[in-house]
Amino acid sequence: MTRPEGEVVRAAGCVLWRHSPYDGRLEICLVHRPKYDDWSHPKGKLKRAETPLDGALREVEEETGHRCTPGARLPTVRYLAQGRPKEVSYWAAEATDGHFTPNNEVDRILWLSPAAARNRLTQARDQHLVDALLGVLNPA
Repeated sequence: MTRPEGEVVRAAGCVLWRHSPYDGRLEICLVHRPKYDDWSHPKGKLKRAETPLDGALREVEEETGHRCTPGARLPTVRYLAQGRPKEVSYWAAEATDGHFTPNNEVDRILWLSPAAARNRLTQARDQHLVDALLGVLNPA
């Protein structure tokens, strides 16, 4: 589906988290996309007439194999992608169940501590989402 020049590309995703099955500490899931050779939060373009939250949950399951329970809305990230404006809506989401299977879009996932996730993320704009997640999980 082609979009008119300058039209905002709408996408959605989640900062997917869980308590480690080993020590109970907070872990954040990052996905590796071989097409871009980058590490990011699971996200993707919305389908026609799809709500941002529905799209975010669909993308998490497609990219990570995990179902999740959405929580607080996180900041919307805006940037240029291939010269076009892109707007990605994010939610905090706790992983509930599922199993990752590598596919063409995502070949690896990692469950990392917040600090390790922040350092592994390719784009600085995604690092701020880790801080936003920590803010909603541990309000001051």
